[in-house]
Amino acid sequence: FQITITVCSQMGSLGISIAGGKGSSPYKDNDEGILIARLPKDGPADLAGVRAGDRVVEVGIFFVNIKSV
Repeated sequence: FQITITVCSQMGSLGISIAGGKGSSPYKDNDEGILIARLPKDGPADLAGVRAGDRVVEVGIFFVNIKSV
């Protein structure tokens, strides 16, 4: 499934950590996608259903689309 979240910066942090991407060390296997590496327990993204290992599929000015794996 796919969800859309709005990530707001608080004190310079987005509250999620991403890893991977084209030209970077893969987060897992040989996947060049951008994945959620970690996020605070009970934070907004966690409560919205985002999990470590989920794939970022689209980033806009006011939203982030994430696909659960």
